[in-house]
Amino acid sequence: MARYGIVGTAPRIIVLILALIVLVFSGFIWFDFLGLIDVKDTFAPVLGFIGIRTRTAIEEPMAPDLLDQQRLTQQWEALTLETEELGKLKESLDLREAEVTQMMEKVREREGALEEREKSFNARVKQYENRNANLRKVSVQFVSMPPGEAVLRLTQMNDQDVIDILRMTDSIAEEEGVNSVSSYWLQLMPPERAAAIQEKMIDKPS
Repeated sequence: MARYGIVGTAPRIIVLILALIVLVFSGFIWFDFLGLIDVKDTFAPVLGFIGIRTRTAIEEPMAPDLLDQQRLTQQWEALTLETEELGKLKESLDLREAEVTQMMEKVREREGALEEREKSFNARVKQYENRNANLRKVSVQFVSMPPGEAVLRLTQMNDQDVIDILRMTDSIAEEEGVNSVSSYWLQLMPPERAAAIQEKMIDKPS
């Protein structure tokens, strides 16, 4: 009788152990379903054997901070390219500014040279006008003198001044419509001096 009890108890213990295993295993499955633990990857072979499909591994989405980092990297690269372009543009503008400055310097130099030439020309014109005015006065004075006295003074001057006075005298006589006395003055001069003056007047006509 006692032996029969021992034999009858063994299956019960096995059944209880199996039930306990099933309960524990079911508990793991339930906790995994609730997301408290992850056991399906661990028990994947057993679950597959009993016909339960395990979850397919899903790639975790890219972390937000990684997206921000990539965005910042792209913005930094764009900013770097823009900075390089601005640097090239600045170099081009600096070169152009240097060329313009050089051109302005040349223009200023030319303007200065033109101003100097204009001043020199105006000074020469004024000097010429002053000399003509003086020659005109001297010519009028000589014409009003007796011919001998006028020739005496002329012979004391250099040839170029004598030539200028003779030509001014001819010009005034032409303006007034009268005969010039310059030829008469030459006749009264020493022949050699008169010949030299006439030769120079021929070589350098007015």
